[in-house]
Amino acid sequence: MNDTLPDAPSHCPLCHHDQLVLFHQDKKRAYFQCQQCQLVTVPAVFYLDEVAEKAFYDLHDNTLADEGYQRFLSRTLTPVLDAIQPDAKGLDFGCGEGAVLSQMAAKQGVSVNNYDLFYFPEQGQLQQQYDFITMTEVLEHIADAQQVFKQLQGLLKPAGLLAIMTKRVRDHASFIDWHYKHDPTHINFYSEATFEWIAQAYQWQLDIIDSDVVFFRVP
Repeated sequence: MNDTLPDAPSHCPLCHHDQLVLFHQDKKRAYFQCQQCQLVTVPAVFYLDEVAEKAFYDLHDNTLADEGYQRFLSRTLTPVLDAIQPDAKGLDFGCGEGAVLSQMAAKQGVSVNNYDLFYFPEQGQLQQQYDFITMTEVLEHIADAQQVFKQLQGLLKPAGLLAIMTKRVRDHASFIDWHYKHDPTHINFYSEATFEWIAQAYQWQLDIIDSDVVFFRVP
C-alpha cells in the first residue's frame, strides 16, 4: 500500500458535494466516497492522459463476429427493445470502435446512432434528441459525471429511456478484491444508492434491470 495518501477530491464529480472520505486504498490508487450521493471516485492524479487511455481501449477487439460479446450486450439491448416502440430512434453513447450494439439493433429493425469520444466523435449526433440512449460499460470511464448526466438529460426526449450498464459497488468488503477497480480507465464507481440519488436529482424513474444494468425513464 502507498505510504502517502493523496488529497481527497475537492468535490464529487457527480453531485459536487465537498465531503469525500477515504473508502479504500490499494497499491496503485486511492478511492474516496462522496457522503451525499455515495459515488466512489479516484482523485484526478490517477487519471490516464488521453493518449494512454485510447491506447488501452485500442487493445479491445469487440466485433459483431464475437458471439460472446453479443450475449454480453444483449443483457442491456434485449430489455431495451422490449421497452421501446418499433419506430424508436436511439443513440449508443460511448459505442466503442466496433459499434456492435447498433448493428445488433439494426438486425431487429431499430435505428441506433453511434457516438464515441475516440472512435465516432461526430458532434452532430449530439445535436439531436432520442427515444432511448444506451451506455454499456461507459459511465465508469467518465470523469465529469455531472456534465455527462446533464448532457444525457438534454439528449433524451420526453418519456425517453436511458439504459446504463456498469458494475455496481456493493460494500467495502467486496470492493477490496473487486476486479473491476483494477482497470486504470475505471475512475468512478456507482452503487444502487448512487443511482437512487441520480433518479431523485433528475426526477427520473429508476428500474434495476440486472446486477449491472439499470434503466432511467424520463417523465
